Amino acid sequence: MTLLGVWQLQRYEHRSEINQRIDAAEAGEAAPLTSLLPAPEPANQVGPPPPADAGWAMVTATGQYDPAQEVLVRSRTVEGRVGVEVVTPLRLSDGTAVLIDRGWVPPAETGAADRPDAPAPPAGEVTVTGWVRPSERPDQVERRDGDLHTRRIDAATLAEHLPYPVYDGYLLLADQDPPVDEAFTLVPPRRENSWLNAGYAGQWWIFAGLVLFGYGWVARREAHRDHSGHTSGAGSSTASATVTA
Repeated sequence: MTLLGVWQLQRYEHRSEINQRIDAAEAGEAAPLTSLLPAPEPANQVGPPPPADAGWAMVTATGQYDPAQEVLVRSRTVEGRVGVEVVTPLRLSDGTAVLIDRGWVPPAETGAADRPDAPAPPAGEVTVTGWVRPSERPDQVERRDGDLHTRRIDAATLAEHLPYPVYDGYLLLADQDPPVDEAFTLVPPRRENSWLNAGYAGQWWIFAGLVLFGYGWVARREAHRDHSGHTSGAGSSTASATVTA
């Protein structure tokens, strides 16, 4: 129980660090993409994973969207609603690209399998600012009606269907110039409920204290029993008086 309490305390510290990183990124200036994320090698289709300390960092990049390679990520929940997140590669000046999660839209009224009403990305040069996110678990990717369809944003899997190298991970869009279309709901950063882990840590340590207290209470009770199995003290005196009478 003590070790479980220590583990929950470590979870509290880890989640608190994530929240602090999100707050610091919101309050500070966005860094250039290339200063935090390693670029893909020319011989590789996908770059190295983002550093662990780059998670939820805010970066900026300038390039042109490639709507021909748009990705529809289905079964995504935002604000309690299930819909589609639209991911579009942003081609940079060096020929590489970074995946941009442009936001969430509701599913098509004609059915979840149909293409949602997602606005096309702006043409020409675009500057985006977004949160750095690592790739998610690999999932099946298929091309249908000109779009790529998947349920997870995994750069390595998507890179197999793209004609240029891409950065690993993706950017969760926070701002854009020109402005984001109002049809999109920007996916908010996910803050962790760290206090829940702090409460669990306290509970485990309370349980451990109760076990020690209970053990001491039982040991003391056993220590005061006489050989006949009666507890010594007032109870045993009353029993003696009864026998004498």
